[in-house]
Amino acid sequence: MQNTFNWNVRVYYEDTDAGGIVFYANYLKFFERARTEWLRATGVHQQALAETAGVMFVVKASSVEYHAPARLDDELRITVTVEKLGRASVQFVQEAWCGDRLLTRGKIKVGCVGTSSLRPTPMPEEVLEKMSAFKPL
Repeated sequence: MQNTFNWNVRVYYEDTDAGGIVFYANYLKFFERARTEWLRATGVHQQALAETAGVMFVVKASSVEYHAPARLDDELRITVTVEKLGRASVQFVQEAWCGDRLLTRGKIKVGCVGTSSLRPTPMPEEVLEKMSAFKPL
């Protein structure tokens, strides 16, 4: 399996600020959606995971660097790459591209927690196996 997952998104008017460019916080929304689609592509469905295993994923940390702006109607390619896979957390590197132009790069750390306790808990083995198909860098 490939190491990087790609997901495309179009920039809509609601994604832009008064200057006509993508509002900086919206890149985190794009990253979140791409990670959700990555999970779905690996065969992990978050609602089913919460209902059957009693676990869910939460963002523990994020840092984002902005390199160039995106504008209304641009088609962006959002990438998801597993940098480090642990028993109860995943570190991602995510990027937003417009054509061959890097717009944004972020590091996002996601933890697995119990749905009731909201305390860190190991991921189910089958989830770890599916995620490990995207080998860390």
